[in-house]
Amino acid sequence: MEYVSILSLWLPILVSAVLVFAVSSVIHMFTSIHKNDLVNLPDEDGVRNALRPFNIPPGDFFFPRTADHKEMDAPEFKAKLKEGPVGLLTVYPNEEFQMGSSLVQWFIYCVVVSIFAAYLTGRALDAGTAYLTVFQFAGTTAFLGYALALVQNSIWWRRNWVTTGKSILDGLLYGLVTAGTFGWLWPA
Repeated sequence: MEYVSILSLWLPILVSAVLVFAVSSVIHMFTSIHKNDLVNLPDEDGVRNALRPFNIPPGDFFFPRTADHKEMDAPEFKAKLKEGPVGLLTVYPNEEFQMGSSLVQWFIYCVVVSIFAAYLTGRALDAGTAYLTVFQFAGTTAFLGYALALVQNSIWWRRNWVTTGKSILDGLLYGLVTAGTFGWLWPA
């Protein structure tokens, strides 16, 4: 078996990344599938006004939180859990939300997933392999990169399973787009 070099797959890598970027843009801009992934807080202004004096820096916070696992059995901690609220809070910088940086990072991520799809598919298959076989290898790899890691956010951080499921469906579409691109542009 002669491996297909990753350098010879630069075209399907870039084309698949561009197509996935375009498909994700269509999904998020022109459909309402993700419209309710995040919901408004009850009395949002009241919550914001209550939190503002703490000047919370940007970052991820879990509350209530213990210093170590031993404290989780303490009656005081159990009372805090029962009293509530219990949550995970991500705080952004106090500035206008700029999509540019996120879009650049998303495109880079699409390229990275396609590079992994190219690497694994190129190690498993020869040049001239049939479209469907290339489709299966590249698509499975891309799906793994776009979708399966999302499940741990629902398991550990209690992200809504419906939201995770919709993102997994997005990942399936991205995997199919990547698969089709690699099958189409696979070296003869």
